[in-house]
Amino acid sequence: MKTSQDHKAVVEATKDGPSSMSLTPNVNSDVQSQDPDIAGESSSKLNGVEFGDEADQYPGDSDSEGEEKVVAETPTLSEKKRTQIALFQAYISTRAAQTTKEELQAVSENAIEETLSVRGLIAKQDSSVIITDPREYQLELFEKAKEQNIIAVLDTGSGKTLIAVDCVTLVFQQARVLECNLDQKMDRFCGEMGCDLWTKEKWKNIFAENMVVVCTAEILYQCLMHSFISMDEINLLIFDEAHHTKKNHAYARIIKDFYIPLEDLAKRPKVFGMTASPIDARVNVVKAAKELEALLHSQIATTSDLSLLRNSISRPSESLGVYKHLVRPYDTPLCAELKARYGDLESLSKILTFAREATSQLGDWCADQVWQDALTEEESLKGERKMERVFLRDQENRPMKLLDRELTRLREVKDIVRQWRFGPPTIEGNNLSPKVLLLHQYLMVTFEMPTDAKCIIFVKRRKTARLLLKLLSQIGSSHMRPDLLIGSRYGDFGDVKISFRQQVITLMKFRKGEINCLIATSIAEEGLDIPDCNLVIRFDLYDTLIQYIQSRGRARHANSKYLHMIEEDNRVHFQAVNDVRSGEQVMRKFCEALPADRLLQGNDAKLETTLLKEKAERKYTDPETGATLTYPSSLVVLAHFVSCLPRHSDTIQQAVYTMSVENKQFICEVILPENSPLQSATGRPASRKSTAKRSAAFEACLILRRKGHLDKNLLSTYHKQLPHMRNAKLALNTQKSNEYNMRIKPKLWSETRGSRPDRLYMTVLQLETPENLGRPSQPLALLTRTLLPDFPSFQLYLQGNKASNVLCKSISKNFEANVPMMDELTEFTHRIYNDIFNKIYEVDQAVMSYWLAPVLPSWMQSTTEQNPEMLIDWTIVKFVHQNQQEFRWTPDIPHDQLLNRYVIDRWAGSRRFFSEAVEQTMRPRDPIPDGSIRNKKFTNDTLDHSINLYGKSRKNKKFSEDQPVIRTYQVPTRRNFLDEMTEDNKKEQTTCYVCPEPLQFSALPVSVVSMAYVFPSIFHRLESYLIALEGCDLLGLSVKPELALEAMTKDSDNTEEHRSKQIQLQRGMGKNYERLEFIGDCFLKMATSIPLFSSNPDDSEFEFHVNRMVMICNKNLLETALDLKMYEFIRTQGFSRRTWNPQGMKQLEGKDWNKPLEEFGKHHLGGKTVADVCEALIGAALLSPNNPGELANMDMAVQAVSTLVSNEHHNVTKWADYYPLYTKPKYQLTQATASQIDLAMQVEKIHDYHFKIPCYQRLEFLGDSLLDMASINFVFHRHPDKDPQWLTEHKMAMVSNKFLAALSVRLGFNKHVRSSAAVIEYQNREYVVELEEAEREAKGARDYWMNTKQPPKNLSDIAEAYIGAVFVDSEFNYKEVERFFDAHIRWFFEDMSIYDTFANNHPTTHLHNLMSLSFGCTNYRLMASEIPSIVPGGPVTSIAVVMIHNQIVCEGQASSGKNAKVKASQNARKFLQGISSREFKHRYGCDCEGDIQDWVGMDGSGVRMVGTAI
Repeated sequence: MKTSQDHKAVVEATKDGPSSMSLTPNVNSDVQSQDPDIAGESSSKLNGVEFGDEADQYPGDSDSEGEEKVVAETPTLSEKKRTQIALFQAYISTRAAQTTKEELQAVSENAIEETLSVRGLIAKQDSSVIITDPREYQLELFEKAKEQNIIAVLDTGSGKTLIAVDCVTLVFQQARVLECNLDQKMDRFCGEMGCDLWTKEKWKNIFAENMVVVCTAEILYQCLMHSFISMDEINLLIFDEAHHTKKNHAYARIIKDFYIPLEDLAKRPKVFGMTASPIDARVNVVKAAKELEALLHSQIATTSDLSLLRNSISRPSESLGVYKHLVRPYDTPLCAELKARYGDLESLSKILTFAREATSQLGDWCADQVWQDALTEEESLKGERKMERVFLRDQENRPMKLLDRELTRLREVKDIVRQWRFGPPTIEGNNLSPKVLLLHQYLMVTFEMPTDAKCIIFVKRRKTARLLLKLLSQIGSSHMRPDLLIGSRYGDFGDVKISFRQQVITLMKFRKGEINCLIATSIAEEGLDIPDCNLVIRFDLYDTLIQYIQSRGRARHANSKYLHMIEEDNRVHFQAVNDVRSGEQVMRKFCEALPADRLLQGNDAKLETTLLKEKAERKYTDPETGATLTYPSSLVVLAHFVSCLPRHSDTIQQAVYTMSVENKQFICEVILPENSPLQSATGRPASRKSTAKRSAAFEACLILRRKGHLDKNLLSTYHKQLPHMRNAKLALNTQKSNEYNMRIKPKLWSETRGSRPDRLYMTVLQLETPENLGRPSQPLALLTRTLLPDFPSFQLYLQGNKASNVLCKSISKNFEANVPMMDELTEFTHRIYNDIFNKIYEVDQAVMSYWLAPVLPSWMQSTTEQNPEMLIDWTIVKFVHQNQQEFRWTPDIPHDQLLNRYVIDRWAGSRRFFSEAVEQTMRPRDPIPDGSIRNKKFTNDTLDHSINLYGKSRKNKKFSEDQPVIRTYQVPTRRNFLDEMTEDNKKEQTTCYVCPEPLQFSALPVSVVSMAYVFPSIFHRLESYLIALEGCDLLGLSVKPELALEAMTKDSDNTEEHRSKQIQLQRGMGKNYERLEFIGDCFLKMATSIPLFSSNPDDSEFEFHVNRMVMICNKNLLETALDLKMYEFIRTQGFSRRTWNPQGMKQLEGKDWNKPLEEFGKHHLGGKTVADVCEALIGAALLSPNNPGELANMDMAVQAVSTLVSNEHHNVTKWADYYPLYTKPKYQLTQATASQIDLAMQVEKIHDYHFKIPCYQRLEFLGDSLLDMASINFVFHRHPDKDPQWLTEHKMAMVSNKFLAALSVRLGFNKHVRSSAAVIEYQNREYVVELEEAEREAKGARDYWMNTKQPPKNLSDIAEAYIGAVFVDSEFNYKEVERFFDAHIRWFFEDMSIYDTFANNHPTTHLHNLMSLSFGCTNYRLMASEIPSIVPGGPVTSIAVVMIHNQIVCEGQASSGKNAKVKASQNARKFLQGISSREFKHRYGCDCEGDIQDWVGMDGSGVRMVGTAI
């Protein structure tokens, strides 16, 4: 039910560390439905389901032969997909409803901790207690809090957080408990989430959607400062550890800057503070308490009956642990030697100081261990990099020679420490200090026997904690399991770093008992949810009352103990103990003396005194938004602005403050980075340095706001953001195709027609093996107005499927064509159209595109310099011209003149014959012999069969019954000789018996006719070449004709689905674009990477990836292709008897005489197809070298990339243009350090390349694309007949992390890794050991690297980065990349057969092979989608399914779609294991026509067909 308070918000905030708070904004109780409009978006996802398939093509009319049978009922590809999508969505909806909270919780509980996020780790803890029975004193304070603002003062462990709806200190912990006890929507935020970069719109949505927001105090302060939320929108502010509300803490700033200025008291939120100690014992208790009350505008309150409180909590028994006098600090032998020789090294000063102090506090052994810990390999590298940064910042005053000398000396220190003999720790002599010995004594007593006891040891310094852990791990009890709990900030050189995530895991293990002794710094005193323990030891004493109370509160277990460790006769130690005990009593008496009902009298006066110091400080409030800039907040605003500036790799992104003194006043100048629009600003004079610094920051912010570099919310207008295109919708809608024009004829014909030519060029068309035609033939000449290019040979499938290559020879010399000659050639060409193809055209030489002529069989013996006119067989041409009418049979014609003639049935266009023999024993009225062709209607006898007339025409015709019967070969209707004969073709009968009188004998000789029959197929291919070349000319590319056509050819609706059954396959089109697209895609990736790296030296690797994706994405390529109308040149239709016909000539008779060619010039293309063709054209350009012997034309490929990506980042036209784009960054122009030179020299021993500049950065991005290109180039040329899927699967091995990591180890790169993370060094060592063992066991096998676990990624990155470095250092010489490949990679992959199973080892590939090869099934799909988590903070769940013939057979669940697909594939593999092909087809109604093949996976699974030789 909505109450009057619903317009306000409950606010809770916590701080990462000693204090915390949380926040809940106002929300409207009305639920608003959010349904984003996604109409019109181009995306590869549909309703959360990922699909990567090509768009479905509309079934076009190929008219390839008229023989193919199309089953109309067969669903199209798009229909199948839509059905599958609908089924999957319905299944997901059902599964989502079935997924319960308990299931998701089980997933969380069973998850491996290393894989969980911090939120997941917190969710896994047992912190879901439902609070049902609050204590009496809690209810009492709760009632008070409802009436007025209070600060609840209760002991640690008293459950004070239960009053504030179970609020705990850390953001994630607090949120977890609140989720279990509130029925309101809530969320949590902390600094690590990058909240300071969010926009007002995002925060507005967060506050609108959530009733409770748990966040750090700093997050709330910034939200208020930037006016993302106003104080009057908050209903309740809860400050945990409220005693931190002082000075400039975020708590104090929230009150001072935003709570107090809100003058309308009714609009101020309620304030609820919580603390165990409101004041510190070192100040006046009453004064400090009243100041805290005034600042928080609250009353300190505690329970009226303290006995109830004492009965509710368990207090530890306290005792003093007194140890003997400590010796004065001194130098151990190791420390003395290092100090004497290297004491002047600035980088070692802190280590020297601490090691000396450690001799007194911890003992000799610990003091020496300081050096061993500080100078490990990773720590030394961290120190060296820090020294380099210091010198690079001040190169004018610190010469590089000095740096080299210091680095050399630091390495000498490391060598001394490494060679030093460190003995084991003992309890004898000065090995351990009395303080450590006493600690050891207590711990041995506690953990003498197996026990459930838990202990916390508090120390002041991180180094101390680390040394104690190392010591206790060696001399502690076997029942003690110690570990560290220290802060997550970065330490100095030699220090240790622990992440917040590691803190959470450590506490989880402590709670479970896996760890029973924590050595902790102040981080464990407050702020973290520390489980109850039995023993708390203050190894280092507290400094304040708060530290004492908070650390003591950790000993909440029954019969627990709290030990103060003090030195014998040390008055300071004894006084500290007395001070905190007496201070606690004073504070307690103060709280007990508080009147039950008191007003905040005098608080306003006290508050005025508190705020008086800040009155002189300026303040700026934006008039539009109310965003407020104060002196303290200006430091944060300016720091945020600087962090948002474009980052330079060699620029320090921070504001530098310099202080000067004038007239006893401090004046501060803030200097901003050189890429800032404001270089500096000077503040007003101030009596304190801190005020002067804030004044300078405030002044800088005012100027930036005035100039518009800060917006109205005081946020940088630069915005520290990811590349602006990172979320651009770059994918194409693969479910959609569009209709485009398709060029049927090359423009060459139309551009050259219009008049009778006076000169002609010749292209000779000849079969390489003409005997495969089955009868004599001679070459044909294609005569054109312009010179045609040299066409490649291509294959025709002739009689009986015998193949022959077509050889095309273009003769560069032309010849004069006079009028009589043109008349003769025109008649010959028209006679071929008429006699062979039954088409009559209007005779008009001006509109003819080409002419045909017979060529002398001996033409090849002539020289090319000879006049081409002399190659024509003019005897035949003139004979045809002189005999324009066909010959008819007469009784006086000898039988031998009837043989080997081309016979025409003018009454039936499809009936054409080659006469073979005169049957002497047969008469015209004899029955038609069996096994010969029969006329469907006239089958009485041979003469009847020979007459193709009907009705009166048939009756009126009288033919001699004394004429001979001729056995002929009836020419089949097949015209597409570019493809193999179909089964129907093979069954077609060809023997036919005819009588000659009803027929006509052509003047064309059989040798000409035989060749002319295959001319349409030849001419179709030549025109396809010409159209493809015209497309390349449009791009300015001089590509080989065969590659141009291959790049433009899409021969089925699903060309890109390798190894799948091709849908609506256009037969005889030759190679499609798949292979060229494969290598072109790789070159495109490399080519766009180079200028991005060269021209944008300050971009991050992520920005590189985003900008490259903008260029190479399908959407961009499609847009360019559409602008250029590239779709016209794409070939999607195979040979058609309707489209090979000559263009421009008026057809008078014949089939389709009234249909213009333009009617056939349409096709449907998906966007991805067009983009793929663009990539294939890049591949074609690359593989069209200018000179013989070369494999690649890099310059033309570069030009193709520039044209097709059409992007400002890539506007070069040749390879040599890349290097001038590269501007060496400052770090390369700086003198190289000794360590850099030394590293370069060591690496030179591995690979024979000498670096001119030994320092490079951000190279993995570039090296990745270069290595990819070298690998694909190798496998592409080495295996010219393999399909792209095979190439991809085998390339995977070459560029896999596994291989590259092994390569790094083989080359010794792992020895030179520079990393500050100890875990990386550990992982590398573990992997190297495993790899070396695998190599030994392999006994020379080149694939030994496959037999290891997944390696650390840094090792594979090193190999790629090194290749990038060589490339850049060699001034972009790609041959150096190939040289590296040949020297170090090629050997592994010379026999690619050993990697046949590499991809098969992946479950999804294994499933693909199982389905397509074992079962011959092509109708299956693997799909995945996310299911929203119903558990707040719970893991994301994705479900993938395997669908076979629209049946979902298996599923898999995981945290990501990729992993879910893997699990689904694994489950399907198990489910289908052992099923025979016949059983599979029966079970799923599979009627796919895929070929069943044998294959074997890496694990030996798969199928071997019976009888296969192994």
